[in-house]
Order: sequence, then structure tokens, then C-alpha cells
Amino acid sequence: MALFPAFAGISGAPDGGSARKELDWLSNPSFCVGAITSLSQQPEEVTALVSEGSPLTRSPLKSEPSDESDSNKKPKQTSRKKKKEKKKKRKHHHKKIKRKHGQTSSSGSEPDSEPDKDKNSRSIGDSKKESEKPSREDNAAAAAAIGHRLVWLEDIQALNGGETFRTDKKPDPANWEYKSLYRGDIARYKRKGDSCLGINPKKQCISWEGASTEKKPSHKHVERYFTKKSVVLMNMDGVAVGSKNEPPSSEPISFIPVKGLDEVVPPVTTWLNPLGIYDQSTTQWLQGQGPSEPESKQPDSQTDRESALLKAKVEEFNRRVRENPRDIQLWMAFVAFQDEVMKSPGLYAIEEGEQEKRKRSLKLVLEKKLAILERAIESNQSSVELKLAKLKLCTEFWEPSTLVKEWQKLIFLHPNDTALWQKYLLFCQSQFSTFTVSKIHSLYGKCLSTLSAVKDGSILSHPALPGTEEAMFALFLQHCHFLRQAGHSEKAVSLFQAMVDFTFFKPDSVKDLPTKGQVDFFEPFWDSGEPRAGEKSARGWRAWMHQQERGGWVVIGADDEDDEPEDEDQEIRDKSLPKWQIWLAAERSRDQRHWRPWRPDKSKKQTEEDCEDPERQVLFDDISPSLIQLSSPDLRFQLVAAFLQFLGVPSDLSPPASCLYLAMDENSIFDNGLHDEKPLTSLNLSFSGISCVGRSDPLGCRRWTRGHNREGEEFIRNIFHLVMPLFSGQERSQLCFSWLRYEMAKVIWCLHTKNKKRLKSQGKNCKKLAKNLLKEPENRNNLCLWKQYAHLEWLLGNMEEARKVFDSALSAAGSRELRDWEVCELSLLYAELEVELLPDPRGASAARAVHVLTRLTESGPYGPYSGPVLAVHILKARKAYEHALQDCLGESWVCSPAPTAPAAPCHRLISLVKCFMLFQYLTVGIDAAVRVCEQVYAKLKGSASSGGSSPEDAGSAQSPSSVLEAVMLMHTSLLRFHMKVSVYPLAPLRQALSEALQLYPGNQVLWRSYVQIQSKSHTASKTRRFFDAITRSTKPLEPWLFAIEAEKMRKTLVESVQRVDGRDVHTTIPETGLTHRIKALFENALRSDSGSQCPLLWRMYLNFLVSSGNRERSKGVFYKALQSCPWAKVLYLDAVQHFPEEMQEILDLMTEKELRVRLPMEELELLLED
Repeated sequence: MALFPAFAGISGAPDGGSARKELDWLSNPSFCVGAITSLSQQPEEVTALVSEGSPLTRSPLKSEPSDESDSNKKPKQTSRKKKKEKKKKRKHHHKKIKRKHGQTSSSGSEPDSEPDKDKNSRSIGDSKKESEKPSREDNAAAAAAIGHRLVWLEDIQALNGGETFRTDKKPDPANWEYKSLYRGDIARYKRKGDSCLGINPKKQCISWEGASTEKKPSHKHVERYFTKKSVVLMNMDGVAVGSKNEPPSSEPISFIPVKGLDEVVPPVTTWLNPLGIYDQSTTQWLQGQGPSEPESKQPDSQTDRESALLKAKVEEFNRRVRENPRDIQLWMAFVAFQDEVMKSPGLYAIEEGEQEKRKRSLKLVLEKKLAILERAIESNQSSVELKLAKLKLCTEFWEPSTLVKEWQKLIFLHPNDTALWQKYLLFCQSQFSTFTVSKIHSLYGKCLSTLSAVKDGSILSHPALPGTEEAMFALFLQHCHFLRQAGHSEKAVSLFQAMVDFTFFKPDSVKDLPTKGQVDFFEPFWDSGEPRAGEKSARGWRAWMHQQERGGWVVIGADDEDDEPEDEDQEIRDKSLPKWQIWLAAERSRDQRHWRPWRPDKSKKQTEEDCEDPERQVLFDDISPSLIQLSSPDLRFQLVAAFLQFLGVPSDLSPPASCLYLAMDENSIFDNGLHDEKPLTSLNLSFSGISCVGRSDPLGCRRWTRGHNREGEEFIRNIFHLVMPLFSGQERSQLCFSWLRYEMAKVIWCLHTKNKKRLKSQGKNCKKLAKNLLKEPENRNNLCLWKQYAHLEWLLGNMEEARKVFDSALSAAGSRELRDWEVCELSLLYAELEVELLPDPRGASAARAVHVLTRLTESGPYGPYSGPVLAVHILKARKAYEHALQDCLGESWVCSPAPTAPAAPCHRLISLVKCFMLFQYLTVGIDAAVRVCEQVYAKLKGSASSGGSSPEDAGSAQSPSSVLEAVMLMHTSLLRFHMKVSVYPLAPLRQALSEALQLYPGNQVLWRSYVQIQSKSHTASKTRRFFDAITRSTKPLEPWLFAIEAEKMRKTLVESVQRVDGRDVHTTIPETGLTHRIKALFENALRSDSGSQCPLLWRMYLNFLVSSGNRERSKGVFYKALQSCPWAKVLYLDAVQHFPEEMQEILDLMTEKELRVRLPMEELELLLED
């Protein structure tokens, strides 16, 4: 049989063999003709059977007769199975079978094709059974064939459309079981409204079940301002209001013109716009036109205008950095501009939801800044500022180890940059994860030795930069304070001892060598066991070198009279106390007693093995890398002054600004001392918040100079005896003044504590020292020492003796009039002490003060007080003061202010203004004294910078700015004294302090006075606004510290009103969130670099939280403090005091970071057992 019947003849043609082989594919040998004829006859039989029967009607439901043959049952079962299988297959493939012809729906619904097909086949089968019962057995084969396969309506030719379907009267049991019809049998529709067609709406209605078409009124909760959505809206930038769409311009608009009436164009009337009220866009719309091309591109919304403006600025920056790639400040401005760009609404937003994400994404800002900095560094390979900015930025991305490597690369490229070394040391010192004391100690040594090599010229590739020696000295002081704060006081004291010998007692034979060679020669002296600076019989390196050349020292014999053993049993006084209290007391006691390095006593035949604590010994390798050469005489004197201040001697010298806040660790800056009692003559000890060596007191203890133990006091005396012959003139006078003031501070401490027994002995020792100093030939005419001696007698209550000292000193000075500033200072102190003696400014004491200030202007010899001064003499003295002040203010260094000025004219101007102000106050009144200050302020105001000066500038008095600062201090002190003795408003003093603090925000004395007067005010709004303005405009940390102190004083005042004798009373002053305000001040202060690395600020924060009862947050703040200041031992001691249960963990942490623990826990257990 051929595959295609049309080609059957071709396949049977008698052709050649080759042709047949080519057409063999047309034949199908497996096909049988009989099969297709039998299949085609079956539908014809079905058609005939159906046409012969009666019309199709459904019979009543009845069971099948029992005599039905199995041949009828089997075809039904097989046909149902086939139908189910096909139904499953069709459902699996998600295909619906649609009939090509004759499909209608009587219900208007959308039933599936499968149920219809089943019903049709079922109806055909039922009609056949009714009509063909007599001949059922004869047509069994045909029925089996029909039931075996599917029959299509198209194949049945004789059926009419009306006979195809019939009424189905068979009941559905599901209707009795369910409430409604099957959902597939119900027509799908959407109801519009609640009415129904064909009913009378007045009499009839329909109640629909299901959801109503009316929307329920939404009852939204009104959102308050503190919800998340409202906070987001409040944080969004405000929309600027604009009146006209103008092209964006990056240039700032200096003048915005206002339209006048004459510029308004009259409306144009047309047939489309007869009244002239339509604008151009409306007219174009009426004409069926769109806006012109330029108009359609103009930004319509304010957001678009802002985006266009920012894009213009970005393009401008790109153009400028492309034209000037070497401009580093331009690159830094471009980096800072990215913050403004990311705050704008979606300049770089690509998708709709990306705007808010990009606006809030800090990482995106950092990545963009980093990309700009990398471009800038490519054009400026040698710029340290750009590289530092990149490293600071990468702190958010990189691991600490990666950052350290990058810092090391940068230091290797720029070993002569002292500012870079300073930042590198602070970075390594503040990394808690990599911090250990030994590592940072060796890093300081490497820094100082590298800079010494640069200064000596040993590193030829990098020359020394200007100011290298001053920066090295600042780094040396920073190193010493780091060791003191870490508990290694012995190493810090040894560094100072070595520097004194290395600087002042250097042999002449090694002076020409580089620093490394000098250090090598210094090692034998250090290891020889000879007395060092501060020890008894110390002679210095040079004398030891000469004696070694002659054959060594001759040991005469040791004095045993002072060898008294230390009382070690006093460490633990009460064993019943908790263990943490015993440990803290013993640790602080050892800190106070063992700050000097231990050395074997040869007279007692001691060796290094006799030392109980090996950490108390300092080897040469510990100090040798940090030794530097100081060639400047000023720096040499500062070295001695810094050493004495390190030991607790009051000094006018303040640490350099770079390490001032690092060394701040105790709250003496808030202590007024006797300043409140005696505003004019209070002794300013200027501690600057830096504790002396050996002191680790808890926060809150008042800082007074109580002195050290007997050996410590002897150490300080030996230092003075060693260094005073090295100086002469003004420097020697300052050393004597510092020594005498140190002893006087201990007298003031005894007066404050009312310890009469110790006051008598201390006063006797202090008077003995003053007389011994005045007996020296160099000091017999030293008016500064005479002034201090007279002040000492006055403090001890010997008024007449003090007056005799003053009178004899002024008589010996001669008639120098107002030219000598030392005479002016002596007369000023004499007059101030007389004024403060009695509260009456018009009494006898005031007359004595006027006599002193009047005789100062006369050319004749000074005479003691004999009676009130005549009015004529007062007028002459006033004229003399006015002329002298005009002469001083008219000098060239005042008219054209320079950074520095001669010391003598500066001192003279300060003393003259102070004397004139006090004279005017006593003779005319407070207003006349204020006018003198205003006159000087108007003359020197231009020289005072807005950033202010540091306290050491005022002490040195080397600039017009420091002169103005001293005058303002006198002004405020005079106002405070006047308010104390008479009724006077507070506003002038508040205004004077505000003006002074705006110029000098780092002056602690001014801040103490300001906080003291503002604490008495019931309204804190002005104070808070002033503090906020100062902290925003200046960098010093003092405004933050005193703002916190002011709020704490206010909180203490409120609590004292609310609680009386420990009982709660009715609140008269609301607390108004003072606790939260203080916390916010702490957090804001700690955001700056100087604040985050200030141990005092962290101690205050921790102490405040603990006192507030918030222990859990206090622990978090403690560990946060360690992340920034891991070297501060006082932080760990405070934590032991606040969290005793964590004591062992804190001690383990101190041991891990190599901080000095003088009393290990094992030793404490042994001491408690004994």
C-alpha cells in the first residue's frame, strides 16, 4: 500500500529497478486496507442506530435489571476508565477542548467542556438502552464499540440541533447537602449597585449576601510627630520657594531685583483669549498645540531646579579640578561637597525607590569621597593631607591591621613630617585591638630617634622641616604623660632624669657627635650606678666623665641618718573591708610611694636581685631611643619646667596643645580654690586638669598640692638645687618663684583643711625657704620673691610683718615711677591685699591701697602709710596713669600687632592697666575702672583672634592678645569683688565674661567664673545658647567640659530642692530632662578627636551614669572608653570601683594590655592570709 494514495500508481508502474529504489519510501508495507474499512463503518452503524430509534427522552431513574449481561457492563466500565484517564491528561497539560460546531449554553454560564461531554455521551447511551432493549444481544458488539471510544457530534450526520440536548430531570443529591449550587454551574457576572431589574423598588428590595460595594470609612489613627513616618518627614530638607524658573547658576546671587508696576506687560487679547486672562500654555492648549521645545525642557518643580543646580556645581567642580589638579584645597572642598550632594533629593537616583536609600546611605558617600581622593592622589603623589584624608576615610572600610600597614607606608615615605608622626602615634595609641604598652612605648622611641636622625642630617633624602625641634619636644612630653597614665611612672621619671643629664651636663668631647653617637657615650654613665638628677649628691654626666678620666669617684662614706625604712604595713589597714576596696587602696598607695625608679643602694650592698618588683628597675634600653637634643635655650628651660610640673610643682607652663587633652585625667579644672573667697589675690595654681606623678585619686577629690612623702619632697628639692645654677636672670627668678609658690600651695591646703599643727610646721618651712632664697646674692633685689614672701606672711596672719616687707621692698626699689613692671606688680598685690582685708571699700584699708597706688606714680622715695591721701595727689596720680597708658598704647608693637612682642613692654602694659583700673575703682568707682578696660580693649581688639589663645600665652605675655587676656581677667575679678562687697547687677559681669570667652575659649579661669555666676540663675536658656554658640565655632574642649559641669551643678541644685534630709518633698523646680541633656552633651563632646581621646571626659561620663543608677549603660560606656583610651589606668581603677563584680576581668584586661598592676591578686591573697 502506498504511503500517499495519489502516488499508488507510481509505485506499481513497471519501471526499472533504479526508479523503484528511489520511490520505495512512498510505500508503507505495514498498512492493511481492511483495518481502515472496518474503522470507517463504525460511525455509520451508530448513525443508523440512532436514526432508527424514537426521539431522545430521559427515562425515570431506576436501577439496571438483574438479567443484564456482563457484555453490557464491561464496555461501560472500560469507557468510564478511559474518560477519567483522558480527563486527567487534559487537566495535566492545561488544555481545554472546544467544539467547533453546535455548542450552546442554556444558562449563560461558562461550564467546563468535560462535564458537557460526559452528559452528552450519557444521554446518548440512555436513549439507546430504551429503544434497543429487544435487540440488545444482537448489537452487543456495536454497543461495546461505542462505549469503547469517544464519538464526536460532527461524525453523527443525522442528528438535528434540537435533538442533541434534552431536559435532565435527574435530581442532584448535592443540592440537599450544600446551601447553593455548584459554583461552576453559576454564571459569572459583576453586580452594579444593589437593585434588581423587574422589581418595584418602593415595595420590594433584595438583601444581598456577601461584601457590600460601598467602601467602609477608613478610621486611620492620627500619627504624631514622633512616629517613624513623621520623623522621616521632619528630617527631609525644606522646599525653597521660588517665583520664577531661571536657569541654574553655580554663582551666588548677590542681588535679587523686585519687579515694579512699570515692568508688568499689559495682556494681549485675541479671539481665543478675549479677556487676556489665559497664559501662553493655556492658549496653546486651546489651539491644540503643545509647549515649545525649550519650555518643555525647563524644570518645573523645585526638586528639579535643585538637582539642576547641584549638577551645575558638580560640573563646575569637575572642570576646576581638571584645570587645576594640583590645587589640594580644591580637592578637599570637592570631597566635603559630597555631603551636600547626598543630602539633596535624588540627584543620582536611578529608580523610584532609590532616592531615599541613596540619601541615607553613608557607605555610598564614603565610596564617592574615596574615589575623589584617589583621583586627587594620582595628581598629587606627595600630598600628605590627601593621604591622611584617605586613611581617615578608610577607617570605616579596612581592618586595623590593613590600616596600620598603610600608615607605615606613609610614614616611610615622609619620615620628616612631625605632624604625620603625631597622628600616627595617636592612631596606634587608640586602637584597642592592637594596643599594648610595650608596643606604643617602642613606637615613641622609633619616632623620636627617626626625627633626631632627620634633624642631624643622617637621613639625606629628607631634610628637616621648620619647627622640628619644638615638635620633638612636644612628642617627648606626650611620651612621658603616656607612661605616667599607663602606670609606668618609673620609666617616665627616668626619661626626664636622662634628658636633664643629656641636655645640661653633656661633656664637651661628645657635643659634635650625632644624637646616636652621644647616646652610645651616655650608656656607660647610666649603667655606672652614679647618682642621677633628683638623687642625693648628683653631679651630672660631665663631672662623672672627667672623674673617670682621672680614675673614678672617691667614696667618702654614706649618711645613714635619713635611712628610715618605709612603713609597708600601712597598705592594708582594715582587712574586714571588701576585697576590691582593699586592692584599690593598696594599689593607689603603691602608686603614690613607688613612682621613683628603684636602684640598688651600694652603701647597703644591694644588688639588682634585691628588688622585690622588677618593673621598678629601668634599663637603658627602655629610654635610649627617646633621648633627643635640645639646642634652643627656651626649650631647655621648658624641659626643666615640664619636669617640675610633672612632679606636681605649679607652673605657668602648660603642655603643648597637641598633648594637652591627652594628658587631662582629673577634674581640678573645675576647682576654684580660694578664688571665690579672694577674687583679687587668689593664687592661680593652673593645674590644667593634669594630675602629677603618683596620683590616681578617684574622680571628685579636690586637687590641692598636698605634697609627696618625705623621699618625694627630697627628690624635688634636689632637682631645684641641681638646675637653679644652670640659669640666670628672669629664668632663675621664675624657678625660685615656682619653688616658693609650691610651698605656699601646701600652706593654703593646710589653711583650707584647718590643720593647725601641720600649718605651723609648713609655714615655718616655707618662711625658711623664702629667707634662704632671698639671702642669695642673685635674689637680694628680686622683687618677685619679695612679693611672694610678703604674701606668705599675709596668709599666715602676720599683717604688720607683711606690711613691713612690702614697705622695705618698695623703698629699696627706688623711684622708678611706672616704668618698672616688677614695682607695679609689687604695689598692685600690696593694694589688693589691703582692699580685701575689710569689706568696706571706703575704709582705712582702701585708704592704704590708694596711698600705695599714688606713691607709685611719684618720683620721690617711697614712704609708709601715714594718713589719707590728699585730693591733689590723687589728681596728679590719675594724670600720670593716663599719660603712661597713652604712651604704652602708642608704641609700635601695639599699633601694628605681631605674633610676638618684647617681653618687658608687654609686662609693663599689663601691670600698668591693672594698677590704673584698681586706682580708678578706689577713687572714682567701678564704672571708671570699666572704662579703662574698654579703652584698652578697643585698642587691642584687632590683635585678638577669634580662636583665642591658650593659657600659656597669657602666662608668658609675649603678644598683644595675651595682654588683652590678662586685662580681661583683671576686669572680671574686679567686678566679682565689687559684687561681693556691694549691691551691683549681674549683667555687666556676665557680658564681660561672655566677650572674654568668645575671644579666649580655652581659658579655664574665665570659664570657672562664668559657670559660678550662671549657676545662681534660675533660667538656663541664655547659658545654654551661649555654650552652644561657643562649641559650634571653636575647637577647644574646655567649652564642652564646662557646659557639662554647668548642667551638673544645675541638676544638683534641683535635687537639693526636691530632697531634704533624704526624704522626697514636692517638686518646686521641674527636672526638665537635665539627665538627658547632660548625656547629649557628653555624646557630642566625644564625637571630636580631642574629646574621644580625653581620659577626663570619659571618667566624667562614666561617673555620671553610675551616679544616675544606670549600671548597664555604664558598663557599655566603660568598654567604649577603652576603645579610645586603652592606656589610661585611671579608667580601669574607676571601673573596679563602680563594678566590683567585674574586678578579676578588669585586672586580666590590664595585664593583657601591659598596664602596670603593682599589687597582683595573688599577692593580695597572701597579704590577707597573713
